[in-house]
Amino acid sequence: MKRTSRDIRTANRYEVLRQIIAESPTSRQELAAATGLSLATVATLVGELLDLRMITEVGFEDSAGGRPRGLVAVDASGGALIGVDIAETYVHVELFDLALNVLARADEDMRPGESRPEQVVGHVAAAVGSVVAQAGVEAARVLGVGVSVPGQVDRDTGVAEYAPNWNWHDVPLLDLLAEHIAYPLYLDNPLRACAVAELWFGAARGRGDAVVVNLGTGVGAGLALGGGLHRGVSNSAGEWGHTTLVLDGRLCHCGNHGCVETYVGAPGIMQNLRELDPRSPLLHPEDQTATVDALARAVAAEDPVALKVVRDTARYLGAGIADLINLLNPEVVVLSSWVAARLGEPLLGEVRQAVARHALRRPLAATEIVLSPIPTDPVSLGAATFALEGALQSVGQRAAKRTTAARSRTAPPS
Repeated sequence: MKRTSRDIRTANRYEVLRQIIAESPTSRQELAAATGLSLATVATLVGELLDLRMITEVGFEDSAGGRPRGLVAVDASGGALIGVDIAETYVHVELFDLALNVLARADEDMRPGESRPEQVVGHVAAAVGSVVAQAGVEAARVLGVGVSVPGQVDRDTGVAEYAPNWNWHDVPLLDLLAEHIAYPLYLDNPLRACAVAELWFGAARGRGDAVVVNLGTGVGAGLALGGGLHRGVSNSAGEWGHTTLVLDGRLCHCGNHGCVETYVGAPGIMQNLRELDPRSPLLHPEDQTATVDALARAVAAEDPVALKVVRDTARYLGAGIADLINLLNPEVVVLSSWVAARLGEPLLGEVRQAVARHALRRPLAATEIVLSPIPTDPVSLGAATFALEGALQSVGQRAAKRTTAARSRTAPPS
């Protein structure tokens, strides 16, 4: 699609605000250097953000022999953002100030069989209401709610097009949520959310090319290429979890056999354990979280079964990550989401060894493989940035409408 000047201006405004949030306080000169925009453009965009009360002037710093430089910082109290992480087994919601500090959290567990759209919407509405009440935030201060849902989504229509683990097809999720939530709503999926969180605050910050591997019930890869989020032509990039790892392997929810997800997602890890020791006390057949938590504790205690399960899982995961490294040649691969966080360093060490057995030497030498350093839920954090992006876009649209209306009032009669 051809980008209009308004699209470019909105993107530039967003990038300047992103830099201010990441580097507060900062000067206009530093913003120009970081964004590659001209100083005049940055000055104009900073003026707009000041008018919106999203940032504030915070004094001056000495420059090398010149006039002191004015400093700006994000105005944390200038609004609130909500990030919603809808996963297969839970809904996690966080409310942030404009500096993306967490002010409140809420969780809703989703038991097996509770995946109908109306049930999921009920959990989300309850958790959103909880965080707003906890933070004591006025409704007018909530700039928007970013919603992450597994699978393929249409950002423009707010439709969850395909969620294989729930067998969702073309669910009008944002319309359903809008019946219960009065704030502006913005939809995407956890691959994009995790990638943005790492670009803003995590291991991908300052990197041009990064892959964020999302390890949860589902599996995928968020892609940051050329310093920006890569979505693909239909917002479907990163469905690496549904690439074939084992010919004629395990049946996947997507209908294919041998997908990466069936060997390294939480249900796949449970199957790895079941095949090794069907009667293992570590196995909680109906509870993914309890099984992965038990494995993590057993690995720390050097239990041989747990160590073998993590090693086998890492073999599959390492082969899949080696493909990503050979294909994309990234600077960093980040292991993210709850399975990676719980299995932690033992999984990371095994994965690095497995990748080294499969990846080509030259791209591997240029790639760092790390755990996500983000202390909060990266999906909620990334989803909140989608709400921020949407809020800035709506501001630009309102400004354009006011300009058009003003021109029509002052235009000479035809």
